[in-house]
Amino acid sequence: MSHANYPRAERVRGAIKEVLAAEVERLKDPGVGFVTITEVTMTPDLRHAKAFYTVYGSDVERAATKDALARATAHLRTAVAHEVRLRFAPTLEFAEDPVPERTERIERILSGIHHEKEGETR
Repeated sequence: MSHANYPRAERVRGAIKEVLAAEVERLKDPGVGFVTITEVTMTPDLRHAKAFYTVYGSDVERAATKDALARATAHLRTAVAHEVRLRFAPTLEFAEDPVPERTERIERILSGIHHEKEGETR
């Protein structure tokens, strides 16, 4: 889903990201943890949006946030429909952003390599 050739899709994607970020903060659901909307991708026809998010907290808090976002999807789609002018309100899908976990794993691996090299030089 490249956005390079779709300037309108890029504008819509950015607008949806802003609306979702603001609306997620306003959710009253106690299951919603400290959430950041990190990215939104759109299909070229603008009918489906996938919002990636990160959650600060434990696995339990992350699972509770996932459930809370699933419960709030209809409300969030309505908010997007009111704020972003499109012929059709896009369906929304939420997915936990894998990038922070990958980054953390890579840092652990690099740290392990660094410690191994320090042990070899001693």
